[in-house]
Amino acid sequence: MARPRSADHDIKRRAILDRSAALFAQNGYDRTSMRQVALAAEVDPTLVAHYFGTKLDLFLAVVELPIDPAALIDRVVGGGPDNRDGAGVRLAAAVLDVLDDEVRRRPVVGMIRAATSEPEAARLVRDFLTRNLLLPIAQRLEADHPEYRAGLVMSQIVGFTLARYIVGIEPLATHPRELVAADLGATLQRYLLGELSR
Repeated sequence: MARPRSADHDIKRRAILDRSAALFAQNGYDRTSMRQVALAAEVDPTLVAHYFGTKLDLFLAVVELPIDPAALIDRVVGGGPDNRDGAGVRLAAAVLDVLDDEVRRRPVVGMIRAATSEPEAARLVRDFLTRNLLLPIAQRLEADHPEYRAGLVMSQIVGFTLARYIVGIEPLATHPRELVAADLGATLQRYLLGELSR
């Protein structure tokens, strides 16, 4: 008995999404082509464009970040400004929870790689991570200069992700998680609530 056309459609669409997610994470945005995606998904290249449009549209469809902003903000800030102590360590632990899980790490790495070469992906990273996650954390902690502090935290998280998970700088890449969380957390705490240069 033949499969219905809608079932074939769903199978091919899912294959394109799965293969493109792996390719974007492995190769980055620039070095992933629509033709490579089609080849990996075993579909005609025109089908990729038919389902998703441009490469950027495909990338945005693939990048479903494994983070619930509201839950992460509550985890970090909990009791608001009265819960300032340890906010940096809680944020570091949350970041490591995502990045140490290979499945959850894949879209984050793909997005960061894309942001280094594609302005629209860079805007997406800024909008999602800074405006929807880090800025609200700084604001709920009632930190002064929350936009600047969110930018500092973002710079640390992106640099850390590149160094530990993409470039694999040693001994950072294999350093014990609990020690990395403590050290990263201390820096994030300073960026969130420490004294700023005047």
